[in-house]
Amino acid sequence: MPVITNIEDLRRIYERRVPRMFYDYAESGSWTEQTFRENTSDFDKIRLRQRVAVDMSGRSTKTQMIGEDVAMPVALAPVGLTGMQHADGEMKAARAAEKFGVPFTLSTMSINSIEDVASYTSKPFWFQLYTMKDEDYVRRLIQRAKDAKCSALVITLDLQILGQRHKDLKNGLSAPPKLTPKTIANLMTKWAWGIEMLSAKRREFGNIVGHVQGISDASSLGAWTAEQFDLTLDWKKIEKLMEMWGGKVILKGILDAEDAKMAAKLGADAIVVSNHGGRQLDGALSSIRMLPQIMDAVGDKMEVHLDSGIRSGQDVLKAVAMGAKGTYIGRAFVYGLGAMGQKGVTKALEVIHKELDTTMALCGERSVENLGRHNLLVPEDFEGRWQQ
Repeated sequence: MPVITNIEDLRRIYERRVPRMFYDYAESGSWTEQTFRENTSDFDKIRLRQRVAVDMSGRSTKTQMIGEDVAMPVALAPVGLTGMQHADGEMKAARAAEKFGVPFTLSTMSINSIEDVASYTSKPFWFQLYTMKDEDYVRRLIQRAKDAKCSALVITLDLQILGQRHKDLKNGLSAPPKLTPKTIANLMTKWAWGIEMLSAKRREFGNIVGHVQGISDASSLGAWTAEQFDLTLDWKKIEKLMEMWGGKVILKGILDAEDAKMAAKLGADAIVVSNHGGRQLDGALSSIRMLPQIMDAVGDKMEVHLDSGIRSGQDVLKAVAMGAKGTYIGRAFVYGLGAMGQKGVTKALEVIHKELDTTMALCGERSVENLGRHNLLVPEDFEGRWQQ
């Protein structure tokens, strides 16, 4: 068993273990991948203030996200095709999150269904919704999430149309993988993954297959998006979805202060400052760079969360110190899942927790609740000077 000390260790094992098309699906952005890269590199520009001679006993990373107690300000982000990264991937990731004490968010485009995950966990999880043209399907999907006792609906706003990810097109991404000569050659080198996948509960989109009529190719995320995702989604439709759900709502994919104000106006419980991990609008600014002006716009009106670029506990600390009430990890937990299954997700959470706790202590703080801009050194031009 290799010694795992950081998220990058898990990524290297993950790359060796998982078929190329699914590794590339997670580890890529759209077009030139500029935004994908800057989501992480922009965190490096923020420095930490070391403080000494402070009582460091009795530290706590515990806090709340949308009123729910969490072991640290981290949730598992919704990631499509997670059950292709490891057999029963969503179920195992959800159980790891539950045991650790952080929220798990199930994607609409998951392999394991809402019901699968509910049967494998004992506490409520969050459900992420993509809006579809088929309103009856959306209504039934929301009801299924209610029946499963999901405690929050996360509505994704930045994927009405799929950003082009070159690797997915070249790999012929599908679930299950289509057996082309190239795919077969790669799968032959991933026999451990294949053996586990033989006993998986599902190998296709569990929330879709058997629940929607008239889908010509449910194995392809691209085909499904082109056929079904709702291009007409607007704030009025979002308001209707919120009313249909009737519970706590998180609006994900906010990257502009004006959009944040609209989300606050609708009464959302939280927003997620996110560019979809650099997978949608390439050339957009990183989430951490956009966080300050969004905090200025709505930070006193609603909870502001952040995803895209979190790879360490230090990243979590920086985001929280800049005002985020919580953060989300997608790739970081997928690396762990693909590398080591449920144990790998737990290891990813342990790594991030240790980094957060140690860094917090060295910054002179005993609680994440006390983190703030006073813990950071932020470059004067961090947000950039842009002509309007």
